[in-house]
Amino acid sequence: MAARNRKRVSRTRSTGRQAADLPRKTVAQIRRAHRILAALEERYPDAHCELNHHDELQLLVATILSAQATDAGVNKATPKLFARFRTASDFAASTPEEIEPYIASIGLFRNKAKAIHSACTSIVERFGGQVPRTMEDLLTLRGVARKTANVVLGNAFGVNEGVVVDTHVARVAARFGLTKHTDPGRIERDLMALFPREKWCLLAHLLIFHGRRVCKARQALCAEDPICRAFCSNAAVPGRRPAARS
Repeated sequence: MAARNRKRVSRTRSTGRQAADLPRKTVAQIRRAHRILAALEERYPDAHCELNHHDELQLLVATILSAQATDAGVNKATPKLFARFRTASDFAASTPEEIEPYIASIGLFRNKAKAIHSACTSIVERFGGQVPRTMEDLLTLRGVARKTANVVLGNAFGVNEGVVVDTHVARVAARFGLTKHTDPGRIERDLMALFPREKWCLLAHLLIFHGRRVCKARQALCAEDPICRAFCSNAAVPGRRPAARS
């Protein structure tokens, strides 16, 4: 059994895509990751994207706005923004200066207004006014990096192309021993290698929910939480050995 647990495996996802380009993980690491996933799914059955939106365009815009900002702050600004600009054409026909007053409460609002205007102009001119449904096309839009594209693909279109890695995901993944890296791209690859592809979008929501509510950057409640006590290095429970790290 010990020998089998040490065996490193390369997995094929349910979609048929080979995972040979992902880091190799042991059977033990994958089983542990699945136990974490099951515990989080039981704890947070309603885990979801906390950016308020009604369609893929609103989600794209809200996600661009969320960079270096809180979801709560974005959600306060977007109702009036989305009431004024209902389609990509509405944004494209405006100017960044017209967009700015609606998002002035959000950090870096001038740059974000330019990004939203440019992205929507591209959507109108190159994609028939519809938010593109592939990673390749989304990454051509101004203000859209892999994290934003993963949010849109996973939540608007049900496409699990990768795992969203924000500050909460990075922190919880490290404390839970799911990665040893700090670079978002390498963290994402570790998570993709450990969890089933069909769970990638949900996984991010679960880690974010837990990071916001329990495994916080400050005033963490890890020592009081059974999930953290089982898996989190931050729990620091006296007399208990730290959970094995991947």
